[in-house]
Amino acid sequence: MTARVSLQLPPARLEAYSWQEAGHCRGMDSEKFFTDDRDQTQKRRVSRTRDAKELCSGCPVIRECLEHALAVPENYGIWGGTTAAERQRLLLRPAAATGTAA
Repeated sequence: MTARVSLQLPPARLEAYSWQEAGHCRGMDSEKFFTDDRDQTQKRRVSRTRDAKELCSGCPVIRECLEHALAVPENYGIWGGTTAAERQRLLLRPAAATGTAA
C-alpha cells in the first residue's frame, strides 16, 4: 500500500519564493546540486552529493528549501540538504512519525 500525498503548490507569486534570495546556492551553477548523472562513477556521485549537502548545511533557508522540495515535489537534485530518495522517504512516513497532524 502506498501513501497518498496531497500536493498544494504555493500561488504563482514572487513572494512565495522570495526565500530563495537568501540561499547559499544563489548564483551558483545548479549542476552542483544535480548529482544523479549516471555517466559518472559511484564514487564521484557520492562525493558530489556530499559536497552539495555540505553547501546546504549552513544555509539560512534550508528549512524553506526542504519544505518547497517536499511540497512540489522536486524529484531530482539536492534540496534542503536532502537527496530525492531521502525526500521520498520523508513523504512516505506516517504523520505520527514526522510529528505532524494528519
